[in-house]
Order: sequence, then structure tokens, then C-alpha cells
Amino acid sequence: MANTAITVARGDGIGPEIMDATLHILKAAGARIDIEEIQIGEKVYLAGHSTGVEPTAWDSIKRTRVFLKAPITTPQGGGFKSLNVTTRKMFGLYANVRPCVAYHPYVETKHPGMDVVIVRENEEDLYAGIEHRQTDQVMQCLKLISRPGCERIVRYAFEYAKRNNRKKVTCFTKDNIMKLTDGLFHKVFDEIAAEYPSIQNEHWIVDIGAAKLADTPEAFDVVVMPNLYGDILSDVAAQIAGSVGLAGSANIGEKYAMFEAIHGSAPRRAGQNLANPSGLLHGAILMLVHINQPDIAERVHNAWLKTIEDGVHTYDIYSEGVSKEKVGTKEFSQAVAARLGQKPEKLKTVTYSSAPAQDASSATRARVPAKKDLVGVDVFLDWTGGTADDLGDKIEGCSTDALKLNNIAARGVKVYPGGFPDTLTGDNWRCRFLSEGIATHQQVIELLGKIAGAGFDFIKTEHLYNFDSQPGFTA
Repeated sequence: MANTAITVARGDGIGPEIMDATLHILKAAGARIDIEEIQIGEKVYLAGHSTGVEPTAWDSIKRTRVFLKAPITTPQGGGFKSLNVTTRKMFGLYANVRPCVAYHPYVETKHPGMDVVIVRENEEDLYAGIEHRQTDQVMQCLKLISRPGCERIVRYAFEYAKRNNRKKVTCFTKDNIMKLTDGLFHKVFDEIAAEYPSIQNEHWIVDIGAAKLADTPEAFDVVVMPNLYGDILSDVAAQIAGSVGLAGSANIGEKYAMFEAIHGSAPRRAGQNLANPSGLLHGAILMLVHINQPDIAERVHNAWLKTIEDGVHTYDIYSEGVSKEKVGTKEFSQAVAARLGQKPEKLKTVTYSSAPAQDASSATRARVPAKKDLVGVDVFLDWTGGTADDLGDKIEGCSTDALKLNNIAARGVKVYPGGFPDTLTGDNWRCRFLSEGIATHQQVIELLGKIAGAGFDFIKTEHLYNFDSQPGFTA
């Protein structure tokens, strides 16, 4: 079979050491890969490239479409973009997959039966990174959730479960509060779950779901969730399984994929032959499945399990009475390579099947767009001229024949009319103007003209729409 070209970056801190160890094992296992190396990380940042990647290096990733990345160090201070976020967005890596498995009794854990896969939406939510300073006192971060984005990640979770003989997919959201954004994620989950009757499905509110995951992870199998919750809880899940240092992750798109450890570059441990390469190795195992080499993935993973079972451990998981030999990074990789072809006797043997190519047409469904009617506008003001009642008295006079003031809110709490005087307000006010029928853009412009003419500093507007006669905004 022909080799698959992959792009490799050795990164910073412990990155070069654990990448050397990982590649040593892959080569010993007979991985059918051709390696193209690129430079990323701290040196590239400091050379003036704000993304941490030289422009020519992107060409390698575009060509190979497979990126095996060691951890990097981002310099302190502003002006440096997250390399991971940039890569995920540039290449459409919408699915982050993190298996979190316990290796009891060889790695200490309170949850010996844990075997959970976190599937995290990787591009949207608050991680779109759209932030504004609206006033002297108020900052804003926009949470963006799209139907196509939800459909892709939820379907990926169910397809993953189907392909890997998983029994259940669980959805975590906070749609009791964020009824539109998280509400859409939950709605799409229910719609797609109905297409997989052989797989159990359930939904948890994320706070109690997180508590249950931390206390009883055995109750979960595959968990799918929006970006921020997934980022936090995948680290929590990896740690309670035994160690964040053992976990790898895959970032999957329709054309490209990136594989990595979930831990950082640990510069204090660099150059000491101490670091555990297991997290990056597990990322590489996921890569082997992705490039249709499940046979090599099995050889590597089972050899790693046998090494752990034999008590050959790096310092981070070494435990007196359980471990038999404390080894360094190089020696650990040599131990794994020596066990290629062997299988664990007590830990569960792993098997892999090929991962199918991602197909956008099957991930998102055609649908008839809802009928959209403009019915009002929220006008945000930067104002420090008094109380909510003072503002109400003044802004009422800006109402037009078409758009009339309905209420004023501060930080999401209604303060006029009939507000509570002890409610904290500040300098950012949301003034809602509604129409009795369908409004026009020209009517909104007329309203804003009156507001500006009255001396108010309006800093933002949000148009209010009904979709199929249902409000597309919170009350």
C-alpha cells in the first residue's frame, strides 16, 4: 500500500522529545507514512508571525491534509493568536474528539470502569472570538450557534458511536437559560437522534451533567456538546480517568485533520528525558485510524497497553507497589516498540476499523427557510445620566409612529417600566422598540436619527425578527 504523507511539527518545551518518541514507535510498528516537517511555536511567534506558523508551512498542511502536532509555547503578552484556534478555523476542523479511558489498577483513578469519549463542537459558540468593549464598564462576547454547525457535530457523534460499537450518545447544554442558542443545539440533537434508533440518547443540563460525569463517569459513553462546555469537560474527564497527560485528541474536518496531545509544552520538564509521550502517541493512534491504517493503530495501542500493564511507567504515573520500572521518555518509547505484536492480558484489548471520509452533504440537511419578519429593534446606549426611570422619561420621546419604546433592560434585567430600584445598572442600557406590525429598515433608520438627535450615544443595534410568526429573540 502507498504511504500517506503527513505534516509533523515538533513544537516547544517537551514537544521535540515526545514527538521523537512517538515517531520511533510509529516507524517500528510499520506505519505507512511520509513525513513533512514544519516549524511552529515560540520561535515563529517571536520572529513576527502572529499565528505561530510560518506562511509557507501552511502549504504543507494544505498538501498533506493531516497534521500531527506537538505542544507549543505561546509567548506572554498580547498580539499572539492561538495556533490551535487558527488551525481549526482555517481548515474547518469542526469536531474535537477526546477518548478518556481509565487504566486501573496501573494508573490511579477513582473510576476504574471509565471509558468516555467527548465529542466537542470546535468552531462556534463563544470560541468564535467575537468580542467588543461596548462602554467604559461593559465588555461583550457573542455566542454564535448555527444549525449547520449543530447538525455536523451531532451527526458526527452518532456516526462515531455507530462505527465504534458505542451504545449511547448524551448531549450537554444549558438550554434552560440560553433557550435560543443552546436550545438549537438540543433541538438538532433530538432530531438527529431519531435517525439512530439502535443508539440510546439522552440530554442533560450541563451543570448537573458535569457533576454526574465527575462523580459517575461510568454512566456515560459518548458525550456531545458545544465548544466551551466541551473544552472544559474534556479536560475534566481526562483527569478523572487518570491523567490529562495520557490523553490525545483528534480535530476532524471534511478535508483536513489535526492530531495532538491535550496537555501543554511543560517547558520546565524540557530536555530532561522525563516527559510521558503517551498523550501525543494516543493522538497519533487516532491519526492512524483516520488515514486508514487501523491495523497499525491496533499494534501500537495494544503494545502501549501491554507496556502500562507490565509496570513500565514514566515519573508522572509511577507508583510504588504498582509500577515495576521508572523510565524516561526514550526508554518508554523503546519499551512500547519492543512489545509491538503483543496484547495486554488484563487491560482490554483494542480493535479499530477505518474511519469513513467526512461528507458535508450527509452532515447537513436541506430545509425550507423560515419566513422572517422585522418587528422591532433593540438599541443599546452608553448613558450615565441618572436612573432607569430618568432614561425612560427621556428615551420615550424618541419613539416614532412605527416603533415605540417597550422596555429598558440593564445586563439582561428589565429596569423600566416598573423596575426594581436596587437592581445594578451601570452605563450600558438596552432599549427595546417594537412595531405593531411588520417594520422596515427605513423606520429603524428614522428611529436612530431621533435617538441621535436627542443626544444619545447608541453603540449597537440588534434587529428583532419573527420567524414563522415565532419571536427570534428573548423576552
